[in-house]
Amino acid sequence: MDRMKLKRMVFYGYHGVFPEENKLGQQFFVDLDLRLDLGKAAESDDVNDTVNYAEIHALVKEIVQGPPVKLIEKLAANIAHGVLGTYTSINEATVSVTKPHPPFDITFDGVVVELRRKRNADGSIEAVPAAEED
Repeated sequence: MDRMKLKRMVFYGYHGVFPEENKLGQQFFVDLDLRLDLGKAAESDDVNDTVNYAEIHALVKEIVQGPPVKLIEKLAANIAHGVLGTYTSINEATVSVTKPHPPFDITFDGVVVELRRKRNADGSIEAVPAAEED
């Protein structure tokens, strides 16, 4: 299966458990690793034969800048379900959400949550079991 990656998309959102996160907001970084067949687009050189990454970016932006959630785990799941629900040609999506400046009194480069979801034959979306991860 081919892959399309969108790396380090930067958005501003109001997600978090603490009231100041919901009031002040902060940056979030999102990485997507999408699995789909890119063969037709590779041959045709036609954007209509692939998924338009500008549209995917706009969808992720809408989700991150949309209604706040408490956990970045939920935010990552919302992104995965949004992408897989919108683009039926995408078979799997690995989503990484980074909160680079969580409001903790410790120093580190941020908190990252990564999850992987796939589309089943019946169209439902489920987590990829650890045994299937590469």
